[in-house]
Amino acid sequence: MNESTDFINSVNLNADTDFPYLVLDVINDRSYPLNPGFRVMHWHKDLQFILLLSGSIEIKTFDMELVLQAGEAVFINRNVIHLITQKGPCHYNSFIFPDYFLKFYFKSPAETLVEDIINNPGLSLYHLIPGTNWCDDVIHALGNLIAFEKNKTEFYVYEVLVQLSSLWLHFQKHIFLPPEKILDPVSVRMQAFLGYIEKYYGEDITLEQLSKSGNVSKSECLRCFKTSMQTTPYKYITEYRLSQAAILLKSTNMPIGDIAFNVGFRQISHFGKCFREKTGYSPREYRALYLEK
Repeated sequence: MNESTDFINSVNLNADTDFPYLVLDVINDRSYPLNPGFRVMHWHKDLQFILLLSGSIEIKTFDMELVLQAGEAVFINRNVIHLITQKGPCHYNSFIFPDYFLKFYFKSPAETLVEDIINNPGLSLYHLIPGTNWCDDVIHALGNLIAFEKNKTEFYVYEVLVQLSSLWLHFQKHIFLPPEKILDPVSVRMQAFLGYIEKYYGEDITLEQLSKSGNVSKSECLRCFKTSMQTTPYKYITEYRLSQAAILLKSTNMPIGDIAFNVGFRQISHFGKCFREKTGYSPREYRALYLEK
C-alpha cells in the first residue's frame, strides 16, 4: 500500500451505543473524533454520506474512482469496499449510520423502499452535485446535520433522525437505480477474504486458510490482493490488526500485552515495533495521546 497518511479509515465509533450515529470532522489527515487512520481499504455495514467543505478528495472502490470537489457530496452504500484519499488540503464531514434508522419500524412499508437501494449491487457510490434541486436539498440537509453537531440541544437525537429521514426521502424519490450487474470475480473474492480477516484477525491466519475462504488457490489469492489493493495479504492483515489495536487502546483499559495478543500479535515487542512504525508512537504513548483529547 501507499505509505502516505492521506486517508482515514472511518469506523463507527458509536456502533455499540444506543444511538449508533457518527459524524467525523476530517481536516487534512486528522479526524475528529480521533480515528485510527490506518491505511486499509474497508467497508461499513452502515450507510455513509460525505460532504466536502473544501479541497478535493478521491473515493476509490474496486471498480470505480470518483473525485469530489468542494460543495459536493457522495453516498457510499453499505458493504462497499472503498478508500478515501485527500488530494491536498481538504475538509469534509462523514456521516455514518445504520440503515434501520430509515425504516421506522419492523416490517414497515418503508423497509422495502430502503432495501431496494441498499441491496442493489450496481449502486456502490452516488455523486451529489450542486445545481440539481434535489441534490441541493440533500446537501442542505447534510449542512443541517453539521449544525446539529455544533449546537446539540435536548432534541438532538430526534432532530438528527428527522433530518436523515428527510434527506433519504429526497434521495429515494430521485435516484435512478441501475440494473443489477454481474459482480467482478475479484471483488467477490476480496469481499470473502476481507470478511474472513475481519472475523479471524485475532487468530493465526495462514495463506492457505485465507485462500480457502474465497475458494481459490494461494497464488490467486496473492494476485487478487496485488491487483485490487496493491499489497499482500500479510501486510493487509498486519495493518488491520494494528487498526483494531488502536481502537482498543483508546476505548478500553485493557493491558497492552492483552491487546497485542487479542488482535493477533504473539510477541508484544513485535507489536510495539509495528505500531510505532505505523503511527510514530508506542502503544502506551498513543493511548496517552488519545486520553489528552
